[in-house]
Amino acid sequence: MKIPRDIGGTELAKALAKYGYRMTRQTGSHLRLTTVVGGEHHLTIPAHESLRVGTLSAILSEVAQHLKRDRSELIHELWG
Repeated sequence: MKIPRDIGGTELAKALAKYGYRMTRQTGSHLRLTTVVGGEHHLTIPAHESLRVGTLSAILSEVAQHLKRDRSELIHELWG
């Protein structure tokens, strides 16, 4: 499945809440998300209106690796 092209940082943070990610702090235009599902994991994402495809891809790859899932499966679960 292709990565969506119009996802913003805040929207991504809300979608990742499904996997236990919660915003722990915000510094400037960046959000810090943390989960304890599968071990503690921290993630920093830009709070921009629209994330660049490469940035979104890297974030999703990192989340998939932490959750021990396939990245395309993760994308399908988030945006079906």
